[in-house]
Amino acid sequence: MNHDTRQTCQQLLGDLSAYVAGEATTAVCAAIEQHLADCENCRVVVDTLHKTIFLYQQLPQPDLPAGARDRLIARLEIEPI
Repeated sequence: MNHDTRQTCQQLLGDLSAYVAGEATTAVCAAIEQHLADCENCRVVVDTLHKTIFLYQQLPQPDLPAGARDRLIARLEIEPI
């Protein structure tokens, strides 16, 4: 793996969350897909991430103690769903 490939892999990782969530721009998606066509290591990372998300979504949602969800959301500074 040459320096340019490593740099491209690092860029991909920076945009990976948005790509997997379907929130990346068309240009970013195209760049990632072009990179994935040539980089087996990154294809493995993306495939593993997709499988991990799928498996996680299949798990039953745990019951949280009273107030734990609100404290977590506040700590993460995100909007509740």
